[in-house]
Amino acid sequence: MIRRLVIDFLAKCLSQFPAVSLLGPRQVGKTTLARELCQTEDYFDLESEGDQLRLVHDWDRIMGQKSLIVLDEAQVMPEIFSRLRSTIDKDRQRNSQFLILGSVSPKLIKGITQSLAGRIADCFLYPLVSQELPQNLLPELWLYGGFPNGGVLDKDMYPLWHNSYLQKLLYIDFENWGLKASPKQTERLVRMLAASHGNLWNASQIGKSLGLNSQTINHYVDFLEGAFLVRKLQPYFTNIKKRLVKSPKLYFRDTGHLHALLGVKTYESLFDQPWVGASWEGFIIENILNTLSQKGVPVNPYFFRSSDGHEMDLVLDFGVKQLWGLEIKLSSDIKISDFDQLKKVAQMINVEKGFLICQGNKAFFDGNFGYGSLNDFLQLIEEAI
Repeated sequence: MIRRLVIDFLAKCLSQFPAVSLLGPRQVGKTTLARELCQTEDYFDLESEGDQLRLVHDWDRIMGQKSLIVLDEAQVMPEIFSRLRSTIDKDRQRNSQFLILGSVSPKLIKGITQSLAGRIADCFLYPLVSQELPQNLLPELWLYGGFPNGGVLDKDMYPLWHNSYLQKLLYIDFENWGLKASPKQTERLVRMLAASHGNLWNASQIGKSLGLNSQTINHYVDFLEGAFLVRKLQPYFTNIKKRLVKSPKLYFRDTGHLHALLGVKTYESLFDQPWVGASWEGFIIENILNTLSQKGVPVNPYFFRSSDGHEMDLVLDFGVKQLWGLEIKLSSDIKISDFDQLKKVAQMINVEKGFLICQGNKAFFDGNFGYGSLNDFLQLIEEAI
């Protein structure tokens, strides 16, 4: 069994709140993790009509057991949230009453925000990240993505598993979750988004290709973001005189999905692709943000780009604590000019600390600026935050 990073934060939230949501994509291990925390009879798969009936019919008895109740795939039964609120309010001082699992974000499970505000904490479980695996598996994690069954633990599962997973999302799940688009249309959109990975988001251009207006396209992409398939990274604004890029950048959240959609079969062939740098950039960004999220570290992520070519791949705003700026390089060869450019852009946007993530084996940090591997940075940020 792989020990997941979210476990400590999840345990903390359960000790402090009556209900906790554990959200994330399908097939990342939410059910496995939840079953370790509850009795078999207290687990309910709400995609099962039998479990739905058992829960509703025996509600009073089940609620009276005073044990942790797990409700899996809660987005299927949003009407249950008002009943959860009533049950929680009868014994408001008791924490660890409910663990709610879901495959979509809170904005798509409206019942969480509307019915359980102030009574629930949100935790997120994502595909595997670098700190959950041996370091020699980093190339496999990049190529196959972090889904446990997607190839990182068994390369023979790639790309068949990803293709099957995406087909179920596109042709079954999205419609059940409320996406008002035909599966064929959604598949075309998803493939176009894969080709746009790491680029500035242009809804009008995508919409023109699909015969849809930009408002509709933005609505669809917001849904895909809420389903943990893509991420829109917003631009960072600060009071400088230079005109800034205002469009977000779009990334696929799992590089296994991305590579399967774009037809990459091997690690060697990945380096033949003109977009290999964008793939690596998105991979690093997701590993950082998913790691911080699963450890319960709040952060607002951005990128920075000015119209005259100055840019920073990732800006991490930790609020009153500090602002970090990151450059991400696929190469292990770090030049003095790369480091000087990092410092120059950091000064432009008042970044206190900067780091250049590369693939080399050497690491350096002088207290404000440095370079090293992904894990060098993750260890550094854990000590600093």
